[in-house]
Amino acid sequence: MRIAIYCGSSRGLDPIYATAAAEMAAYLAKQSIGIVYGGGNVGIMGVIADAALAAGGEVIGVIPESLLAKELGHGGVTELHVTRTMHERKQKMVDLSDAFIALPGGFGTLDELFETLTWLQLGFHGKPVGLLNVEGFFDHLLTFLDHMSTTGFLKPEHRSSLITETDPESLLQAIRAFQPYTCEKWIDELR
Repeated sequence: MRIAIYCGSSRGLDPIYATAAAEMAAYLAKQSIGIVYGGGNVGIMGVIADAALAAGGEVIGVIPESLLAKELGHGGVTELHVTRTMHERKQKMVDLSDAFIALPGGFGTLDELFETLTWLQLGFHGKPVGLLNVEGFFDHLLTFLDHMSTTGFLKPEHRSSLITETDPESLLQAIRAFQPYTCEKWIDELR
């Protein structure tokens, strides 16, 4: 099993984010779960790769050549795939992964998270998507998703497809138990 980790190229202002990322990576490595991530050597991305490697885990990086040219690629990962574009990077990460977890990050993290959730909603994949909600980092986002659901723009079944936990063990348990809401049901309900 491999899980894609979406996370920031920054460490954020509070050291708790890097600590939580290292704990998540080490936990996955101890469970013999490989990590697929953005291929960087900086920020939370670098923390994820270093912690998983230190715990003996498999780490597969996927980085666009433009970022590799800026010397942001991690040179010590198990495998490093170089893509031409960000779109190819995201597709490669999806193809290599059995599930997805977002950690604290910025626009890029949210872009990857929401694209993966949209693909799940549309039935392009049936893989679980989760958040590690470190110190309430995603609380406002989760409140907004609830608002989208209560105002009729997001079906409750799709809202509930985003797994959210505050610790690695609970998150992995929920990922393993995940059953997708099928796209066919949704399309039938639209008719």
